Amino acid sequence: MSPRNATRRQFLQASGISLGLPLLEAFGKAAETPPKRALFICNTLGFYSPAFFPGEAGPDYEASEYLALLEDHRDDFTVFSGLSHPDQGGEHQCEMTWLSAARNPGRDGFRNSLSVDQFAASRLGYVTRFPSLSLSSDGPMSQSYTASGVMIPAMERPSEVFAKLFLQGRPDDVKREKQKLSDGRSILDALGDERTRLLGNASPMDREKLDAYFEAVRQAERDITEAEAWFDRPKPKVDAEAPQDIADKADLVGRIELLFQLVPLVIQTDSSRVISIVIQNNHGIPLVNGVDAEHHNLSHHGRDPDKIDQLKKIERAILHSVDQLLARMKLHEEAGASLLDQTLTLLGSNLGNAASHDPRNNPVLLAGGGLNHGGYHAHDETQNTPLSNLYVRMLQEIGIETDSFASSSGLLDWS
Repeated sequence: MSPRNATRRQFLQASGISLGLPLLEAFGKAAETPPKRALFICNTLGFYSPAFFPGEAGPDYEASEYLALLEDHRDDFTVFSGLSHPDQGGEHQCEMTWLSAARNPGRDGFRNSLSVDQFAASRLGYVTRFPSLSLSSDGPMSQSYTASGVMIPAMERPSEVFAKLFLQGRPDDVKREKQKLSDGRSILDALGDERTRLLGNASPMDREKLDAYFEAVRQAERDITEAEAWFDRPKPKVDAEAPQDIADKADLVGRIELLFQLVPLVIQTDSSRVISIVIQNNHGIPLVNGVDAEHHNLSHHGRDPDKIDQLKKIERAILHSVDQLLARMKLHEEAGASLLDQTLTLLGSNLGNAASHDPRNNPVLLAGGGLNHGGYHAHDETQNTPLSNLYVRMLQEIGIETDSFASSSGLLDWS
């Protein structure tokens, strides 16, 4: 670690805070370096493995049917097999744990745990207007969870996201939002006043629960204070029209496209450094040429050639959208590097084989971030490597000092 980085780290530790500080000039020339970001994209119904994974591992792998669609970006991403979270299952229940790695989803008494995007957001803090953004192609279900296991609802309407990020709003709207924060502080103050009384009458087990609860209250208070600081700052202006929402949820690809078009704008304006996008489709037959069955039903193809052919049409359309996203991120530059160079972009799924609800051997592709890319790394198909090992690498790359996350067993390194 360089002396300047050590100085900054010592400052953070001495200050007793876990939120990230801007890279100030006092910490050296690093202030001129654009920040790294993290983008997590999950296709919850998986990718057909024979079309996704290459036949052989190595730097000179022959592109699979799906990876051939991303050929223009071959040197910008790395493909992994043999990665997954341990102790998953429960049919589609592992969808909610793809970012958290919480064990045994769907079982009685299950409670989710902190997702990697929210872990990153909590460490980075309000260095941006929005510590994180959770987006979805289909409804408010997200994969973002707090440390208490509470889901953070996703935003599914691109127009709403655009307005939240870039439209200043009328003065009365701003006043109303400020009042909400003030109301929230009043509630938290009242809860704080009750702390001594509640703890005095609590059993040891209840006291432990209450301590965790009030720590969450303290964190909420810190969040409110930091969020308030952004209200008096003008929102960034972008040279883009507000998107028109697509009401038809069967238009899966169109809805994905609108979300993907927002990503470069978020990064360019440094509105958030942690973004998660969940791709779901539970509404009718996708509007994809040659498809006449529901996406979920096709994912359970039972090796039927016609169903597989239709499933591949849907997944090829999704990957075409990913191809366009990567192209857009490479088109725009920031301080002499592309947005993709500054953004670790993870594409994958919670299911390795959706046909049998198998959560092992997840399809995983990591692009960008200025890393050494271009190969296919195959891990053990029977004894999978924890996917959280890759999360640890991503966290470190965006400047978060941690050696572990969730079920990780180490750091995933392929250089």
